[in-house]
Amino acid sequence: MLDDTIVAISTPPGEGGIALVRISGFQALEIAAQFIESRGGQELAELKSHTLTLSLVKDDDNQIVDEVLVGIMRAPRSYTGEDVVEINCHGGTLATRKALDLAVRAGARLAQPGEFTRRAFLNGRIDMVQAEAVIELIRARSEKALVLSAQNLQGALSKSVKEVEGQLILVNSRIEASIDFPEEVGDPPWQEIELSLVKAQAQLQALVAGGKRTRVYRDGVKVAIVGKPNVGKSSLLNVLVRQDKAIVTEIPGTTRDIIEDYINIKGIPVRIMDTAGIRATQDAIESIGVEKTRAAMGEAEIILFMADASSGLTAEDEEILKELEQSHKLIIINKDDIDHKLIDDDDIEDTFPGSRVIKVSAREETGIDELETALASIIEDELAQEERGQAL
Repeated sequence: MLDDTIVAISTPPGEGGIALVRISGFQALEIAAQFIESRGGQELAELKSHTLTLSLVKDDDNQIVDEVLVGIMRAPRSYTGEDVVEINCHGGTLATRKALDLAVRAGARLAQPGEFTRRAFLNGRIDMVQAEAVIELIRARSEKALVLSAQNLQGALSKSVKEVEGQLILVNSRIEASIDFPEEVGDPPWQEIELSLVKAQAQLQALVAGGKRTRVYRDGVKVAIVGKPNVGKSSLLNVLVRQDKAIVTEIPGTTRDIIEDYINIKGIPVRIMDTAGIRATQDAIESIGVEKTRAAMGEAEIILFMADASSGLTAEDEEILKELEQSHKLIIINKDDIDHKLIDDDDIEDTFPGSRVIKVSAREETGIDELETALASIIEDELAQEERGQAL
């Protein structure tokens, strides 16, 4: 157990219904008793573990600061494995800050970021995988990421790793025993050892593949919308994120910087990036934007190449496509709502052989469901390839 007691406001800053001040350490009850008084007259030290008690927070002048619910969790049955006092204040900034200050004046130390979880790890309440799962749970961007993080927090991944570790320790002990005591033990059971190693290898490969899938659900997939100027890239971004994130005008070259946001497509978090249109330009600022676009193309895991049905496929489009030959891409033909299209199905067959092509209208918001389904399918296919050990 660590030799000091820590305190922190555990809820986000600002006004709300409830705010939580958490104290953890071997002096947690003693410190809390200096400024908290039970409405029932009981001493905090007498309260049962894992109970809530209506109490008053009082300042140094014995003035009532707030009426609170106090939760007591005694070691080792608490998140940190130490004595924990949780003060459920009214969610005003001043009242919460006052309770925090009173705890510090009573002898607690302000906790460092993540210190409650660190103490849980040091006190053996959770292992490193579970500690990481806490952060992943907080940062989850999709329901699937939330479920996977919760499973890891409950020890699902740790259990699998320990199972493999146990097999390898057994193999190692059998080999060492045959080396140290050859006459008594004899040769190692090589056939059994080989089977154990093959099984362990398969389990580890499954864990690695599962880790990659978890990474996708946790961090998201980077997707860049790429094309020449004024084909509707910014309009598509706005439709996908369902807000006016990017400026849309008829003037080519409006987008100069990378504009990005997170969206959720079929349960998969996607970091979608709107990029500057690629073209030869003498404009110094626009040139910087084009350079950033190429950097985003290298960073993205999937490219949405957008062409304009109203202008047809041009030399600029062909140059961009050459740069994308090795990329995982989805072809988007925008402005499918116009009457006089300069890109027909024959053009699509000739120009994009073997590529998935989606026709959309960013203005009319048609074809978007098909686009999202196709994008989710590409992501799932890539994950399946990784799980089969194939290079993406």
